[in-house]
Amino acid sequence: MEVKNCSIVTEFILLGIPHTEGLEMVLFVLFLPFYACTLLGNVSILVAVMFSARLHTPMYFFLGNLSVFDMGFSSVTCPKMLLYLMGLSRLISYKDCVCQLFFFHFLGSIECFLYTVMAYDRFTAICYPLRYTVIMNPRICVALAVGTWLLGCIHSSILTSLTFALPYCGSNEVDHFFCDIPALLPLACADTSFAQRVSFTNVGLISLVCFLLILLSYTRITISILSIRTTEGRRRAFSTCSAHLIAILCAYGPIITVYLQPTPNPMLGTMVQILMNLVGPMLNPLIYTLRNEEVKTALKTILHKTGHVPES
Repeated sequence: MEVKNCSIVTEFILLGIPHTEGLEMVLFVLFLPFYACTLLGNVSILVAVMFSARLHTPMYFFLGNLSVFDMGFSSVTCPKMLLYLMGLSRLISYKDCVCQLFFFHFLGSIECFLYTVMAYDRFTAICYPLRYTVIMNPRICVALAVGTWLLGCIHSSILTSLTFALPYCGSNEVDHFFCDIPALLPLACADTSFAQRVSFTNVGLISLVCFLLILLSYTRITISILSIRTTEGRRRAFSTCSAHLIAILCAYGPIITVYLQPTPNPMLGTMVQILMNLVGPMLNPLIYTLRNEEVKTALKTILHKTGHVPES
């Protein structure tokens, strides 16, 4: 690889959201409530799952994991973005940029793995209800959760090491609101074709495998639901899966738009990633609580016990 002779970059400048000059304070006022609602909503679900004995089941165990992921995923990018929208420095050190990229893809890949595990959980509950507690015992649930985090770590380590094994010199202006692969690779002063191919293949392969496993699970679930004789039984079975399906659609749309296009549109990619970082993690608590009486009842009980709401 031919490397240009120039000074090595020790920090980057985040240029932020394209074509928004002069709108920083407006965007700050718009984005801050989304981030606050993300933290509040996911903490509420996590508290409900931890302190309500009725929610100590595999489905809610994985939902609690998803809440931790959502808080972490938003916190990787949103605090820095909100700070520079307030007028503070857009500089990010080389080390912080590495960490931001690693944790973004670490937590992002965990989402794909976790949705796959949650689909398997719903498949087991609906297709094998009598054996559900045996198949999804606490040891298996913990092993599946730990497995998602380990696979996410391996995936992100590969992408991060490939991206930052390249030398960065000359321009240090990242045309994005956080450090990500499509925005960093153009700044490298060496051939990036191998890193581009591996990142495209890695993200695409994981997304495709997880999506196919989810599709297979829900095909079997649909067949089982249609075989239920009573309308009430079909309605209850479908209600346990509908929230998960909505969340999956919200998650896979941005992945396809940003990472799996041969020639991505930078402006479209930025807008989609803002939705993925701010709106998606905020929607998950709404999706899972508004359609779930057990979670709402658990939250009301906890608020009543702590004296935050009067007894009805």
